[in-house]
Amino acid sequence: MKKVIAAAAILVMAINVFGAVTLRYYNKDSKSYTFKVKIDGSYKEVTFDASKTSNVTIQGGDKEVIIYTSCGEIKLKDGANIEIKDGCIK
Repeated sequence: MKKVIAAAAILVMAINVFGAVTLRYYNKDSKSYTFKVKIDGSYKEVTFDASKTSNVTIQGGDKEVIIYTSCGEIKLKDGANIEIKDGCIK
């Protein structure tokens, strides 16, 4: 029983070490967008599909991301709901 509890505690700690940010988005444009993203000091790219409501998960070691668009940069937290219109995130 002690081994099961110890294994469960290790699993919970391991999950907390790795972060990810999941965003719910609605892209009103008929164009897909790929934006540069910074999470936990690393740069990645994320694509938001055209004319779609969906979720996107950005893997990293944090619960916040910065997304760089032509309209400027925006800081978002895990679970944020965003709307994309004219290439800008609102």
